[in-house]
Amino acid sequence: MKSFSLIALLSLFSTIGFAQHSNYWQQHVDYKMNVTVDAKAYQYKGNQKLIYTNNSPDTLKRVFYHLYNNAFQPGSEMDARLQSIADPDRRMVNKIKVDGKEVKESRIANLKPNEIGYLKISNFKQNGVAAVTKEVGTILEVTLVKPILPGKKTTFTLDFDGQVPVQIRRSGRNNAEGVEFSMSQWYPKIAEFDFEGWHADPYIAREFHGVWGNFDVNITIDKDYILGGSGYLKNKNDIGKGYQDAGVTVTYPMKTKTLTWHFIAPNVHDFTWAADKDYLHDVYQIPNGATLHFLYKNNPKIIDNWKKAEPETARLMQFYNQTVGKYPYNQYSVIQGGDGGMEYAMCTLILGEGTYDGLIGVIAHEMAHSWFQHVLASNESKHGWMDEGFTSFLEDLGMNEIAEKKVENPHSGSYDGYYFMVNSGKEQPQSTHSDRYDFNQVYSITSYSKGDIFLSQMIYLIGRDNLMKTLKRYFNDFKFKHPTPNDIKRTAERVSGANLDWYLTDWTQTTNTIDYGIKNVESATDGVQRTGVTLERIGRMPMPIDIMVEYTDGTKESFYIPLRMMSFEKDNPNPTIKRTVLPDWAWANPSYFFEIPKAKTSIKKITIDESGLMADVKKDNNTYPAEIKPEVKK
Repeated sequence: MKSFSLIALLSLFSTIGFAQHSNYWQQHVDYKMNVTVDAKAYQYKGNQKLIYTNNSPDTLKRVFYHLYNNAFQPGSEMDARLQSIADPDRRMVNKIKVDGKEVKESRIANLKPNEIGYLKISNFKQNGVAAVTKEVGTILEVTLVKPILPGKKTTFTLDFDGQVPVQIRRSGRNNAEGVEFSMSQWYPKIAEFDFEGWHADPYIAREFHGVWGNFDVNITIDKDYILGGSGYLKNKNDIGKGYQDAGVTVTYPMKTKTLTWHFIAPNVHDFTWAADKDYLHDVYQIPNGATLHFLYKNNPKIIDNWKKAEPETARLMQFYNQTVGKYPYNQYSVIQGGDGGMEYAMCTLILGEGTYDGLIGVIAHEMAHSWFQHVLASNESKHGWMDEGFTSFLEDLGMNEIAEKKVENPHSGSYDGYYFMVNSGKEQPQSTHSDRYDFNQVYSITSYSKGDIFLSQMIYLIGRDNLMKTLKRYFNDFKFKHPTPNDIKRTAERVSGANLDWYLTDWTQTTNTIDYGIKNVESATDGVQRTGVTLERIGRMPMPIDIMVEYTDGTKESFYIPLRMMSFEKDNPNPTIKRTVLPDWAWANPSYFFEIPKAKTSIKKITIDESGLMADVKKDNNTYPAEIKPEVKK
C-alpha cells in the first residue's frame, strides 16, 4: 500500500509543478520486466513490456534504447576512449611493461567472449506488430510501425538476452571486494526525449539520463542469493533468507532451487540491483522518515564500520531533508557493490572496505545524489556540474554537520582543486559535453569542484540566506522535471532579486577567471586624515567586491562595491562590523578608486574577500600590505 500511496503523492507533486510551467512537458514510461538469472554462467534472459506516453508536441516516428552492457566489449567506443585518452580511469586499465616502459592497457580490450557484457534484443513489437530495429553499439534504433501522436500511448514488448561483464566500471560481476552481481544499467532502457530532442548518447563511461516512470520487476535467481536495490520488495515473506533479521516471517519452507524477487519502484528513472550469497542485511528506521537498508559482505573486517555508519547515514539524510527538501521515497539502500561509489534510484552501490572515514564520505556523496540526480535529474552528459557539483556542495555541508570539529569553509578542497586546474592550463568550459573532455581529471575537477563552487560562490554573491532559500525553491519547483542551467540561475534571481545571467555565462560557458588586486594604497596629499585605495580587475570575469579593513587599534570596518550588471546590493554578511556601501563598479572599467576616512598609518591590513568564497585565482595581490610567503627550501 505504501508504494501506491507514494505514486499518488508524486503525481500530485508533478501536477502542481507542471501548473507553474504551462509549457513544460515530459515523457512517461511504465516498465514491466521478468528476468531469469543463470548465476553460474553470469547470464540472464528476460522480457519487457513498456507503455510509453508521448506528452510532447511532436509526432514520434522512431525511438531509441540504451544497451549499456554492449560497452564492455573489445572495440567498443568505451574501449576506444580508454586507449586514446591521456589519463584513462585507473580502474579500467592494467599497467603493463612494453619495451621496459610502463603503459596502461584497456581491460576491456582483453575480455574473452564469456567475460564481455552484452544485451541482445529480439521479438521487438509495437502494439503486437513487429518493428524494425538496428543495433548501433550501445544504442538500439527502432523504426516504429505506427507514429506516436502527441498525447498518445503505445506499448512496446521485447525479449532480451544479457551477459554480465567482468566488473570493470560500475556494472559487472565479481568486483574487487568479491560481490558477485552489481546490476546497474543492465536492461534495455528507453532514451530520454525532451524539448531538445532525443538524448541517445553512446555509453563511453560517463553518467546516465532517463525517463521517469514506474517499474514492476520480477527477478528469478538461485535461492542462496540476497538481493537489494531500487524499489520496494513486495514479497518479503516469500523470500525469507536475509530478511529474517528485519522481523520478516517465512510463511512456508523453501524447497525450490530459485526464488523470485518482486520489486516495485514508483516514479524513478532507472532500476538497479545487486546480489551476493554472503550479504548481511541491516535495517535502520529514521524517525518520521525513510527506512534505510544496508547490505554488505559478511566480512569481519568491515562489519564494525558498516554498523557505525548506519546512524550517521540517518543523520545525513535528516540534514539533507532540512537543507534541500524531503526525500520523496520511503526507502533508501546502501549496498556494497560496483566500484568506488555510484548513485542509483533509491540506492547506491559502493565499495565497502577501507577506512570508516572513506566509507561515510562515499555514502554522504552518493546519497546526496538522490536529491540532485534522482529527483531533479539534470542531464549529466551535458551539464555534469549541475549534479556532481551540487551533490558535492551538499556533501560538504553534511560532512561538516556530523563532524566533531566544524570548519568555516567546508568547500575549501573544491577551491584548491579548481585553482590547480586553472594553473594547469588544461581547463575546458563547464558547457563541454561530458564525453568531450581531453582529460578525465579536468572533467572531474570541472564537474565536482567547479560545480561545487558555483553554489558556494553564490553565498558571496547574494548571501548565505538567499542561497539556501534558492536551493529549497529550486528543489521544490523542479523536482521530477530535468532542470537546465537556466533554471537554477532563474531561481536564484527570483529569490534574491539579483541579475545573474553574467554569472551563469562566465562561470559555466567560458574559462574566464576571477582576479582582482589591490594596486595602490596612498595617503591623501591635502593633509586630511584619509587613505586612497586603487583596485584593479585583472581577470575577465566580473564580481562584486567585499573589502575588510583592519586598523592598528584592533577594530575592523568593511566596504562593499556592488557589481553594476548585478543590479543588487547584498546584505552585510558581518552585521557586527560597520559596512559602507560604495558606488557600483562597471565591468568595462579596469580600475576602481575609493577612500578610507582614516590615515594610512592607522591601517594594519586591507583584504579583498576575507571569506575566501570568491574564487580569485591569484590571492597574493588581494591584501595590503602584500603577504610575504615563506621561502620554500628546495
